Amino acid sequence: MAGGGGGGGAPAPKADEPQPHPPKDQLPNISYCITSPPPWPEAILLGFQHYLVMLGTTVLIPTALVPQMGGGNDEKARVIQTLLFVAGINTLLQTLFGTRLPAVIGGSYTYVPTTISIILSGRFSDEPDPIEKFKRIMRATQGALIVASTLQIVLGFSGLWRNVARFLSPLSAAPLVALVGFGLYELGFPGFVPHVLKGGKHVFDRFAVIFTVAIVWLYAFLLTVGGAYNHAAPKTQSTCRTDRSGLIEAAPWIRVPYPFQWGAPSFDAGEAFAMMMASFVALVESSGAFIAVYRYASATPMPPSILSRGIGWQGVGILLSGLWGTGNGSSVSVENAGLLALTRVGSRRVVQISAGFMIFFSILGKFGAVFASIPPPIVAALYCLFFAYVGAGGLSFLQFCNLNSFRTKFVLGFSIFLGLSIPQYFNEYTAIYGYGPVHTGARWFNDIINVPFQSKAFVAGVVAYFLDNTLHKDPTIRKDRGKHWWDKYRSFKGDTRSEEFYSLPFNLNKYFPSV
Repeated sequence: MAGGGGGGGAPAPKADEPQPHPPKDQLPNISYCITSPPPWPEAILLGFQHYLVMLGTTVLIPTALVPQMGGGNDEKARVIQTLLFVAGINTLLQTLFGTRLPAVIGGSYTYVPTTISIILSGRFSDEPDPIEKFKRIMRATQGALIVASTLQIVLGFSGLWRNVARFLSPLSAAPLVALVGFGLYELGFPGFVPHVLKGGKHVFDRFAVIFTVAIVWLYAFLLTVGGAYNHAAPKTQSTCRTDRSGLIEAAPWIRVPYPFQWGAPSFDAGEAFAMMMASFVALVESSGAFIAVYRYASATPMPPSILSRGIGWQGVGILLSGLWGTGNGSSVSVENAGLLALTRVGSRRVVQISAGFMIFFSILGKFGAVFASIPPPIVAALYCLFFAYVGAGGLSFLQFCNLNSFRTKFVLGFSIFLGLSIPQYFNEYTAIYGYGPVHTGARWFNDIINVPFQSKAFVAGVVAYFLDNTLHKDPTIRKDRGKHWWDKYRSFKGDTRSEEFYSLPFNLNKYFPSV
């Protein structure tokens, strides 16, 4: 643990006394960092593994939303293809022009409550045709996403988020990043966890997802064709069979998603404001996920201008989601951030290859649908591992803080506790009554208040940020917060390694210099 802050005149330790582990601003023991790609065969396999991991969220969100919108298997397959296609484009844009971190940009659960509010709004109840109702709801979601994208675009490219990020310290980052991972515990354990493959060679560690998914999916497929689930309960069949999703039959062989494929977007001011708040919550969560990604990619801390640039490009990603009609916004994939830790490969090229797989299999629908038929329990079992890694990455920032300081203990403990307690209250209230604690006649206003308080990472991050920057600020506290460790990364030119990791390609830094 680093930092003084009221440590007093402690005597120098004796030579034979145990010493604390020295803090590391770059994570050691990473096999391949951002700029050191693995050999092509290994990189292709690792990229395919990232594609498999991001499929979970890509399939689960449309599977939950499309039937409520009135769509069938055909519409569900097209939405999944579209979400996959846009995710590939957004990931390429982020790795080329955004933060340049190996971050996968995919769908986000943060936007789901607002989308459900649009589905339940009364203006679609008069449509008798379910397919036409689906298209109308999708067009309304598109309009809300297009407007909401302006928030991140403006905050990112104007540099406003850079000014916010400059006040971030390791102490306030720790609860934010920790609950970006740990806060998703509800998605992790549905009652099925596959065995973990272990072996003496790196191949079992580095490609554990491919081995695990292949073995368990094949096992589930054999049980399905063998009739083992024929007389099982409906819930068991829906989660364990490999042919229940209806994707393989419904997916076309070849189809290229295109903008406005559902028709011209429709706009509603209330829904746009509600989606804008969901976008802001996703912005905070993605900031924490970006921090976890740079840590596991063995890069130096991100200069605030780089984080702001990445948020701007994520806003462009939300705009593309609205134009193409994915029914969901974009944010950093937390599970793929955890995969970086599992494989110890933080190469940018690997994630760019995975983006190629996303685009390729979104166009070749039948092949992509085969991989998308992986039963949900397999996905949830993988989440247990990936979200735990991301949460632990957040706790690792405490190495820069003085944990003997009572101020540090209060900021850390209070923010994490409220980050778990407040969303628990809001979620339980919603589960019991069918609506959130804020319940007025304006559904969009309810979402503006309820959605932020349902996000554990958002609540913990905001509370920690506020307390860390307002509570007992004096020069001696600076080291307790770990702020002195990040001083040289406040500007892009403060450390020579920032240019190696974060500079734009094609000599674009000359025309778009980072501050």
